[in-house]
Amino acid sequence: MPLKALKPTSPGQRGTVTYTFDEITKKRPERSLVVSLKKHAGRNAQGRITARHRGGGSRRLLRIIDFKRNKTGVTGKVTAIEYDPNRTARLALIQYTDGEKRYILAPNNLTIGAEIEAGPAAENRVGNAIPLRFIPTGTMVHNIEMRPGKGAQLVRSAGGAAQVMAKENDYTLLRMPSGETRLILSECMATIGQVGNLDHKNVKLGKAGHNRHRGIRPRVRGSAMNPNDHPHGGGEGRSGIGLIHPKTPWGKPALGARTRRNKRTSKFIIRRRYEK
Repeated sequence: MPLKALKPTSPGQRGTVTYTFDEITKKRPERSLVVSLKKHAGRNAQGRITARHRGGGSRRLLRIIDFKRNKTGVTGKVTAIEYDPNRTARLALIQYTDGEKRYILAPNNLTIGAEIEAGPAAENRVGNAIPLRFIPTGTMVHNIEMRPGKGAQLVRSAGGAAQVMAKENDYTLLRMPSGETRLILSECMATIGQVGNLDHKNVKLGKAGHNRHRGIRPRVRGSAMNPNDHPHGGGEGRSGIGLIHPKTPWGKPALGARTRRNKRTSKFIIRRRYEK
């Protein structure tokens, strides 16, 4: 998808690289497939901040997306490609032959008028959702389930794609976009192709206001604080952090610390993403 560099008519536009939106064919979302989205500003059910630097931002409507792809054996036609403010990928509006409409993540090279299908009998074609058991080795897939029938949880962001490496008994070996290699049950559904909007990684916001529109509030460097506010604080003038490893405000390692605690599924990870 092409990008455009704005002319430097103001400091905020100097250096901005944004979308041309050439692939978007419909401006307003399907009314039957949106719900209101309440902002929580990074707070949990008790009202405590659990994700810092969140708040504000433009109002959004939540698009209801078919991550389960459980409408098997029914052919659908792509009627529109739409923008979604809640994710990096684009959406494809599908009109099924029985009259129902659904949103799916728009794969790369999916065009208006293309027909898609879900189920074991579907062809190996971009946009079709098929159980991993029936997908040939070497195929690029996205929108992958971790449990059969739960809905896709893996490889859903712009430009993402995993590759089917091998089949082992009831499991399929996948190489994830991060480089991790893991086993997924072969009964889980996956969509053929790569997630669209490949140029998302090349976008430059250009000004701080764009981040505020996204609901991201400013961050203050720890080295600019006092010692009683942050482990990096203190010192005369611009001084280093004085530590071997960077720390969070609460003294925990800030970089490289492993946070995964799910030992129950560790056996399915064949090669971790940080292994050379």
